[in-house]
Amino acid sequence: MKQLTEVVEEQDAMQSVVGLTNVFQGLASMRISQIKDQVLSSQRFFNELWAIYSQIRVSKRFGYGRDHNDQVNDKELIIAITAEGGFSGDIDQKLINWMLKSYNTEKHDLVIIGHHGALQLTQASVPFKRYFKLPQHDNNINVLPLVNLVKQYKSTTVFYQTYVTLMVQDIKKIELKGAIEEASKKARDNNMIISEENYIFEPSTESVVSHMENTMMEITLTQTILDSKLAQYASRFRSMRSANDKASEMMQDLKWDYNRTRRYISDERLKEVVNSIDKVELNA
Repeated sequence: MKQLTEVVEEQDAMQSVVGLTNVFQGLASMRISQIKDQVLSSQRFFNELWAIYSQIRVSKRFGYGRDHNDQVNDKELIIAITAEGGFSGDIDQKLINWMLKSYNTEKHDLVIIGHHGALQLTQASVPFKRYFKLPQHDNNINVLPLVNLVKQYKSTTVFYQTYVTLMVQDIKKIELKGAIEEASKKARDNNMIISEENYIFEPSTESVVSHMENTMMEITLTQTILDSKLAQYASRFRSMRSANDKASEMMQDLKWDYNRTRRYISDERLKEVVNSIDKVELNA
């Protein structure tokens, strides 16, 4: 039988766990709400940008913001987005395993985002060209280094985690050009006619188009990172909820232990009193 002080100490410790998991659930939920608003805002900006771009671009092909003199690598680029830490359950491992089914060292160059994924690739002896830390903050994510890499390859595929619901996360892959074209289908028509006949583009129409393509790639890559972070926050929320439920169950068990221990101590004291009375009566 545990001592009453031991049970009380365990109750205090478990109460702290319940409190902390409640706090982490709240933080994860708040982050999810903030990122959702940010994604919607960037999507609206993308729509407006595409409405202008589609009218002034000089070619129907998406040019990735490249200059005419830019050299394009014959290899294809793969970008895999994972968590920075190991607090993401097994979804990072699923993503890496799925990505490796498509990966060929002769055909692809691999860029990994997130320390957890880089660690798994290193353990599996899989080489990667570049590694980037997953951005710590959710605002003003700098994806220019990624955009500059993408421009060097004929095509880019991104593997990332995606948010389905608060309790469900999945893995997904997109071909970057296809993702931009898919996003463009959601863009609203612009009734204003924008062309070289009624606008002056400086330094040139081609430069403006190139700048817009760079910007749209930045938006698309940022959204894949934010979607991954959404999935990670949801995974944390789910983990904290599970931990909170288990801690609450243990609190109930400890409450029963506390009551049993008190009854046991009370019964033992009562026995001592009865035994003492019996001894007094016998001596009398």
